[in-house]
Amino acid sequence: MLDPLARAAQLQHRAAAKGFDWPDAEGVWDKVREELDELAAAGDASHRSEELGDLLFAVVNLARHLKIEPTEALLAANAKFERRFAHVEQVMAEAGRPMNAEHLDEMDAAWEAAKQLERSAG
Repeated sequence: MLDPLARAAQLQHRAAAKGFDWPDAEGVWDKVREELDELAAAGDASHRSEELGDLLFAVVNLARHLKIEPTEALLAANAKFERRFAHVEQVMAEAGRPMNAEHLDEMDAAWEAAKQLERSAG
């Protein structure tokens, strides 16, 4: 059985092969925005879950149009988060500060510093 991202991509490739597709990425961008708005407006947990699924499906379709493999992109995003969060943990530990909501401003600053370090490293 395929993971959900791969299955979504497979379904979208199948539909596109039969002509059921947007002619370019702009239509998919619009669909992503539409699904995001629907998620924001969803009332109960069941409806939010449905709309989140629709949003994820649309984002996978956007990845296809942009020629980005969604699983690889998500793995890279996870790795980036792990690196940056490890930096936040290190900074807070060195400062002797607990990681909790009371110190969110400091954690945000450490997060931004981690982003800057990554950008300057190339």
